[in-house]
Amino acid sequence: MRITLVTHYFPAHRGGIEIVAAELAQRLAERHGADISWYASDCDAPPRLAGVDCVPSRSWNAIERRFGFPYPLWSPGSLRRLSRAARDSNAVHLHDCLYLANLVAYGAARLAGRPVLVTQHVGMIPYRNPLLRALQFLAYRLLGRIVLGGATQVVFVSDSVRRYFDGFLSFRSPPELVFNGVDTGVFRPVDAAARQALRAALGVGQDVPLLLFVGRFVQKKGLPVLQRLAQMLPDARWLFAGWGPLDPARWALPNVSVVRGRTSAQLAPLYQAADLLVLPSQGEGFPLVVQEAMACGTPALVDTQTAAGCPGAAGVLPSEDVSGPEAIARWADRITQLTSAGGAAQRLRASVAAYAAANWSWERCAGRYAELLARCVKG
Repeated sequence: MRITLVTHYFPAHRGGIEIVAAELAQRLAERHGADISWYASDCDAPPRLAGVDCVPSRSWNAIERRFGFPYPLWSPGSLRRLSRAARDSNAVHLHDCLYLANLVAYGAARLAGRPVLVTQHVGMIPYRNPLLRALQFLAYRLLGRIVLGGATQVVFVSDSVRRYFDGFLSFRSPPELVFNGVDTGVFRPVDAAARQALRAALGVGQDVPLLLFVGRFVQKKGLPVLQRLAQMLPDARWLFAGWGPLDPARWALPNVSVVRGRTSAQLAPLYQAADLLVLPSQGEGFPLVVQEAMACGTPALVDTQTAAGCPGAAGVLPSEDVSGPEAIARWADRITQLTSAGGAAQRLRASVAAYAAANWSWERCAGRYAELLARCVKG
């Protein structure tokens, strides 16, 4: 089966969507015999994956550099090559519905009668800028309605995102809910001695709460909220792993450290050492970093809408509403309760790891995608 895969970036960009795409592509190629051509912008070096032909596409990424909004614009020549690939494939797999290249690939595939599978990762993101919010709303009502409503198959990675689009869309076939997997060979719990050694290497004492954030340093990930929390909880050590324009190093807070340039696998020791992953982001479905942290036995504190994306994890996934005038105080109180001596975070570690191991597997995830793609091709 020849599959044209389209994402906005390659995994070196360190975004969750691209990492998910790489995990699926590699397993579909190696274990399910798929012949995959992966088209993404040339903003980052392409990965080397067995059985996957990665095609960097010339693009302009000034929108992200200037505004922190990831929307690369591909050159006309790159879009023409992508259109040919979509027409020549047996199926097209798109990750999210609004990126320019994804729209072009969708149109080319539909005109050629090729099936399209769309994995939709996010819903409405509550941007602080009202113009961005309005543009996103209109884009989903117009372009999202066309792509998701016209796709052969839609897959959601979060139940809350599925419910959002269910509110105004009709689908050609019933949408599927397929949670992303986790590489449990990399993201796994460690014993108390190993965990203490990891904390010592980071300069964190046994009795000091270690709070971790992993992701891009942008507004939608909750960086302004995290800055306030770091100021309000000076006795905790805050570790930020990521990159972006809202750099926590500029806060000049003595309890804040920044780690840059780590690959996905190199994040595992940070998850294992931390007491709590703190992620006050909104509108992004069910982030992969939450699954990775939980697979390492580290609880995550997330927004209530993020937690709603995986209702089965309600008993092991603490959540707090990040909206409203008292949100910062509520989050500070909840973090203190979770990480205090004998707090819930420590008691949750075994249950969190057990839930992740029982429910999230890349092998099962890729197997389900192989079934869906085969069904799309057969018609």
